[in-house]
Amino acid sequence: MTTAEFHTEGRRITGFTVRGHSGYAPEGEDIVCAAVTSAVRLVECAVNDVLGLEASVKVRQKDASITLKLPANLGQTHESTCQTLLAALMVHFVQLAEEYPDHITVLEV
Repeated sequence: MTTAEFHTEGRRITGFTVRGHSGYAPEGEDIVCAAVTSAVRLVECAVNDVLGLEASVKVRQKDASITLKLPANLGQTHESTCQTLLAALMVHFVQLAEEYPDHITVLEV
């Protein structure tokens, strides 16, 4: 199962960790893993490559995980943009979890 944890401080989403394989289908054919991977890459590219914010990203092959942590003290515009991106990612994952409840779970920690 894939687990998506969204890290929060108060109402602010500070980042996320996504780990595990969904187990929906064999590797290379798993539409749940593909949806999760694509969404995570989109957010990471938007934050780091488009906005240039240098969020911390850690990929661990050992537990098939990726963690993204936003930098502190973002300006108002970047903070608002990042919160929108992370909230949209959370909503996307919640919708996937509703459709594939045995394959993805979403937590706020």
